[in-house]
Amino acid sequence: MAATSKKRDLTKMKTPHTYVIIFGVVIMAWILTFLIPAGKFSTEEVAYQDANGETSTRTVLRQDTFRYDYALDKGFVYDQLEDLANDPAELDELGIAKEDVEAVLAEGEANLTQSQLDELSLTDDVLYDMYGNKIYDTSEKLHKTARVWGTDDFGGFGFLNFVFEGLVSGDKYGSAVGIAALILVVGGAFGIIMRTGAIDAGIYAFISKTKGLERLAIPLLFFAFSFGGATFGMAEEVIPFSMVMVPFVIALGYDSIVAVTVTYVASQVGNAASWMSPFSVAVAQGIAGVPVLSGATFRLIMWFVITALSAGYLSLYAERIRKNPLKSAVYDSDEYFRTHIEKTAEEQKPFLLGHKLILVEMLAVLIWIVWGVTQKGYYIPEIASQFFVMGLAAGIIAVIFKLDDMGVNDIAKSFQSGAADLAGTAIVVGMAKGILLVLGGSEPTMPSALNTILHSIGSLLSNVPAIIGAWAMYIFQSLFNLVVTSNSGQAALTMPIMAPLADLVGVSRQVAVLAYQLGAGFVDAFTPVSASLIGVLGVARIEWAKWAKFQIKMQGFFFVLGTIFIVIAVAIGLQ
Repeated sequence: MAATSKKRDLTKMKTPHTYVIIFGVVIMAWILTFLIPAGKFSTEEVAYQDANGETSTRTVLRQDTFRYDYALDKGFVYDQLEDLANDPAELDELGIAKEDVEAVLAEGEANLTQSQLDELSLTDDVLYDMYGNKIYDTSEKLHKTARVWGTDDFGGFGFLNFVFEGLVSGDKYGSAVGIAALILVVGGAFGIIMRTGAIDAGIYAFISKTKGLERLAIPLLFFAFSFGGATFGMAEEVIPFSMVMVPFVIALGYDSIVAVTVTYVASQVGNAASWMSPFSVAVAQGIAGVPVLSGATFRLIMWFVITALSAGYLSLYAERIRKNPLKSAVYDSDEYFRTHIEKTAEEQKPFLLGHKLILVEMLAVLIWIVWGVTQKGYYIPEIASQFFVMGLAAGIIAVIFKLDDMGVNDIAKSFQSGAADLAGTAIVVGMAKGILLVLGGSEPTMPSALNTILHSIGSLLSNVPAIIGAWAMYIFQSLFNLVVTSNSGQAALTMPIMAPLADLVGVSRQVAVLAYQLGAGFVDAFTPVSASLIGVLGVARIEWAKWAKFQIKMQGFFFVLGTIFIVIAVAIGLQ
């Protein structure tokens, strides 16, 4: 009897690991740099009124200065240097010594480099403002493509070094090194807190006393985190909150997807529909030349409607999972949390005074964090140290009250294991940042494929009907956020182009700002490049691919809501 061939069950195919997905995106980004020539902009400092009514400045690109990356036309520039050397008035105006120019001329035309010109303060931007494209040999557009392997010290950046370069990029105030460090410190702090048993005992006590009220928790929490996103741009701050919320939400009968949605996604919904976020709306309006915090009434209504509908969307999903947990895409990975919760319930751990003191201490630190962020401008370094204080204080209380027989060594071991649990997440943050590096970075003055893409989209939208133009701006901002997830960074890069583009297509600049904030906010909940999202997913033990299966439907829901409010804004002539 001939053996029957088995058909492959495509529904049971293994989901690619997050690392595999990101590496695939890196390869695609690298290939794009071969196809798209590099481009750059000149920049300028613009003054704007921030959310506090104070005048701030920000570096933005000048949309009319885009040019492709070309080789220097040495002959033309050399001739101009000779003329400059004989023009004392021009030299004085530029602040350049004649002997310095003559020294460069003495090297000869063939040896002229941009580095030499930079030393004279004749940067590419300065020369372009003086002579335009004449300074370039425009016969060939250049590409900025990373080598296969290399470092800054040996041959230049190679894309196979994207993990290391991504991890060490930035500074302590942002992605990636700052967020990676925050994740490790917070992981260590919560490792101590979880070891004390305070959260487990508190969750069990709460659930025991609030039977039947579980359904109210989801919409209330969603509104709370959305408000945080709308008021002070809550994003990275959600990571530590998720440490508590994931086991809490699972204990209520839901899954970790619900936990991530009710915390991080809710915060990004608030950020997308914000009427006052200092990191998105205020910056974008300032750059666009729109009065800061104007259009607040429209945005407040929009925030309430979008938050309510999004909370309803999540509640429907959550109820379906509560009735049948096996329908959850993360049922298997949630077993870690369920086992822990069941063990706690079986042990019937008493809710002791020490547990209560730790929870009160945690609440006090969280209030301290919110106060610090909103009133004092605390950011990643301060938040990291605050959570370390939270973990250390919890450990000391546990030792004093002999909770679970904890000793001083147990505090150290718990911190180590907690940090180790999130080490993989910290690496993913660096990998995600590496994608941007492979594309050439997001610096407008440095040649990159990303700058060329930005300019090309702007050019395509210059001659379309008003509603289509506004909608296209929204789509563009959404797609752009797949790569650049910094709200203020995206505003600085895109608004100098989108604001005058709004004038050309016949919509107000306020609508351009609206398109930016909706696109930037919603997609932050999906893109694997978002360090904050990856951090929260790591806490919840969710692979990005599984998260994407759920989130892609919600992104469709968000896109419809965003489109509706863009159309309404254009129809009412939002100013």
